[in-house]
Amino acid sequence: MALFALLVAILVERLRLLPNAWQFDALLSKYHKPLVNEQQKQSLSMVTLAILLPAAIVYLLSWLVSGLLWGSISLALWVAIAVLCFSHNAQRQAFKSYIQAACRADPQACFHYANELDSSQCLDSVNEKELGEKVGQSVAWINYRYYGAIALYLIILGPVGAVLYCTVRFYSEQSRKSEVSLPVVDSLLFVLDWLPSRLFSFGYVLSGHFRLAISTWLPLALNPKSSARDMITHVAVAAETLPESSSAPICLQSTIALLQLSKRNFILLITVLSLMTIFGVVS
Repeated sequence: MALFALLVAILVERLRLLPNAWQFDALLSKYHKPLVNEQQKQSLSMVTLAILLPAAIVYLLSWLVSGLLWGSISLALWVAIAVLCFSHNAQRQAFKSYIQAACRADPQACFHYANELDSSQCLDSVNEKELGEKVGQSVAWINYRYYGAIALYLIILGPVGAVLYCTVRFYSEQSRKSEVSLPVVDSLLFVLDWLPSRLFSFGYVLSGHFRLAISTWLPLALNPKSSARDMITHVAVAAETLPESSSAPICLQSTIALLQLSKRNFILLITVLSLMTIFGVVS
């Protein structure tokens, strides 16, 4: 079920078939308002309830439909959750706008859309060449945070794991945007990212320049305090040779190289999942 659900979710996401209003973050933004007031400090119990409730509902639904119609209802639930969690039109549109701005040689627009793509990254005092690498790192990070980590949790823990990860990620982003600290959110996200970031970044080692990437991956992976972003971005940069010159606009040179690496890494993930499905390791 994991492989089929993942393939359907990727197809729907690529074709942008799911309306923005039905995507996970949009649905969760409506759900969390009665539970979490961003204008005041939140209690640990209320934040914990807000985080766990969506995953608990999915777990209950999975239990209720288990075995119905020879498992077809369970399969439909897997597909629905995968599609909801994988669709991110806002990030895709921001990246498309960045590419278009670079192609028409508009540096100001490039910086604007780069900030829109990844607001957590500081782009002050960088030139166009550095911007290309920064956006390339953002692409690698977003590919993990919005796709790779979800795929891994879907494979390992099913729809419940995918929903739990997406919920914690959502509240972490809300906390950063509203500048209101939410108890336990960032710590929980660090824990949830700890193993998947190491697994996913190892895919960069296998998809890129092994010798350079493994020498970067090992110290970070063996350091229990390494952040997920450092794991992903540092290993991605080490795994791919960034071109010094190219026919592409200067803002795109490093970006395209790291985008291609991210695509190879995700293809590797799908290939490994296919083999695991064939040999019965995952269902």
